[in-house]
Amino acid sequence: MTCEELKDMYELYSLGVIEGEEKAEIDAHLARGCVACRKSLSDAVAMNAALLSLAPDMAPPVRLKRRLMASIGVKQTGWGWAAALAAACMLALALWMGVQERERSAELADARQTLLESKIERDQMMQCLSFLNQPETQQVGFGKGKPAQGNVFVNPRKGVLLIGANLPELTPGRMFEMWMIPKGGGGPQPAGMFRATESGTAYHMMSGPIDPSSIAAIAVTVEPEGGSAAPTSQPFIVAPVSAL
Repeated sequence: MTCEELKDMYELYSLGVIEGEEKAEIDAHLARGCVACRKSLSDAVAMNAALLSLAPDMAPPVRLKRRLMASIGVKQTGWGWAAALAAACMLALALWMGVQERERSAELADARQTLLESKIERDQMMQCLSFLNQPETQQVGFGKGKPAQGNVFVNPRKGVLLIGANLPELTPGRMFEMWMIPKGGGGPQPAGMFRATESGTAYHMMSGPIDPSSIAAIAVTVEPEGGSAAPTSQPFIVAPVSAL
């Protein structure tokens, strides 16, 4: 066999499960001082040790060991090569069980995260529906003739809800920020950060009692992710609440 052909056999060889002519050929090849194959053997030993270290600590039942030994025709009174083969099988079983456990844990974590996100989205949607169904809620549209369009809903007890479509695509590190523009002067008041979906739709709620009569408009700008104390860009949404 060539060095390349022997390369894939060293993991089994290092576990002691190769016998007969194949083992003799590998022994003879290594005895000739082949540098490449000695490195392959060293890598195989290191790989097996690494895999063994990843396996969780567990003690397989004694009956499993007996069944495994019996299935390959090994009697309890003899060891030698059979012991090495049994040890390799037990190692493979432990590794397989460890991989299965890690995969199952990852799947459960993904499922929990998906359920959590779904619950958050459901709760937000229910909150929006409750807001819209309140008799005090008033609506004003924005963006007629412009790309970004939608509605702002104002409720004295609940706050402000913005629902928009065709919002511009954000560059990395940027978010949308909503502002309340007071009547009679004064600077815009921050009213929360939000993002849109990939399709450009978004809804954002600022919860809490407000005085609609003191608000001239609701505006939205693009700001750094951390938010800004005052707008740093031109508003692309302006909804005149004073029209209510």
